[in-house]
Amino acid sequence: MRVLIAEDEVATAKALKLLLEKSKYSVDIVHTGTDAWDYISMGSYEVIVLDIMMPGMSGIDVLTKMRKEHINTPVLLLTAKAEIEDRIAGLDAGADDYLPKPFATGELIARVRALGRRSESYSDSEKKAGNLTLDGNRFTMSAGDKSVSLTNKEFQLMELFITHPGYVFSTDHLMEKIWGLDTDSDIDVVWTHIGFVRKKLRVIGADVEIKTIRGAGYSLEV
Repeated sequence: MRVLIAEDEVATAKALKLLLEKSKYSVDIVHTGTDAWDYISMGSYEVIVLDIMMPGMSGIDVLTKMRKEHINTPVLLLTAKAEIEDRIAGLDAGADDYLPKPFATGELIARVRALGRRSESYSDSEKKAGNLTLDGNRFTMSAGDKSVSLTNKEFQLMELFITHPGYVFSTDHLMEKIWGLDTDSDIDVVWTHIGFVRKKLRVIGADVEIKTIRGAGYSLEV
């Protein structure tokens, strides 16, 4: 699942990114409302975490613009403002949830997870293709009685492939979707991770494979 965090406190944003990545989410972070809107308009996210008080555009302004543009991605408003008027303003603008600072990190992750289940692209934590099962609770994939653990990026790759069987993903699309717009990684990180996943598929004897479509990208086929 891909999450955008728009938070002007740099340290807080980085900490949230690390926490969510440990839960196998792909996370982009921005520090202004203007950048938040740019990322939202260019990318696709399952959940967006918006701070209300940000330079450029406020979180409320970003949210209002999203809803006017019919972008229905679930939004969690994150702010130091705890007054009832601010909560009402945020919910009236189209927020799905509201979490005042300071907050427990476990609660934030639980709320993001809950909002992810509302996302149009959400599907059950256990996904299947052929004899392969991808377990979103344990972050493993298995076939028959064999199972292997997946890293964060490996899991996200397999989740994307298994929920779109037969769809051809370009390397650029995978780079943007899994590593995010703000990544410092080179494009060859995609090829490397696909190589890792292919090896693990062979180890467990899966009857699905990630095929290279010459000149186009990659596709999961049974």
